[in-house]
Amino acid sequence: MPAEEGRPRARGAEASLREVDWWGFPALLKERDPKGYRPKALDDRLRRERTRTEARLLVEARRLGVRTPILYDLDLEKHRLLLEELPGPTLRSMLEDPKLPPETLETAVARFGEVLGRLHAGTVSHGDLTSSNVIYPDGPEKAPALLDLSMGERNAGLEELGIDLHLVEEDLKGLHPRAEALLKRFLEGYQSTNPERAAEVRQRAREIRGRVRYS
Repeated sequence: MPAEEGRPRARGAEASLREVDWWGFPALLKERDPKGYRPKALDDRLRRERTRTEARLLVEARRLGVRTPILYDLDLEKHRLLLEELPGPTLRSMLEDPKLPPETLETAVARFGEVLGRLHAGTVSHGDLTSSNVIYPDGPEKAPALLDLSMGERNAGLEELGIDLHLVEEDLKGLHPRAEALLKRFLEGYQSTNPERAAEVRQRAREIRGRVRYS
């Protein structure tokens, strides 16, 4: 692992990110923060398990042909991951950019659908699939990379896959006025790489949406 010094990048509910140097390459050091409201033994166990899960899923996703940041190093005792820093715009930033041509955005969400379909076809869920966790290192016309798989699951069931799709739909509807058209392109991409299960995952997403709406 690199030295602890580094410029802070972001702090989320679960972890903090710092920009560091790894043998001359820009990298991100992700560390899960302790939670004072949990007993220390439980907190240590949960942080360790989530760090291990994220590391495994990053590797598993790449095996399935889904780009993720390269895992450079892992320190379970300090609950840290050393990750490749990927360049490029996030899907969120593109959805919020009024100058981005509509056809470019449609291509970007279709590529996103293809990537998620590939992940789901391998029975891996993401678990926190917001547009901020989708980044385009090679531009919006190429396949994006997925970030932060710490809440995902290997051998995910239909419910977990449906939740991923539900989150995508909610995110698109909340960020763009042409959400329906974009969702259509996204689902076309998803169907193309997950043809055997796309229909049942979409049906489960509809059921989840209904439960959320009327709960």
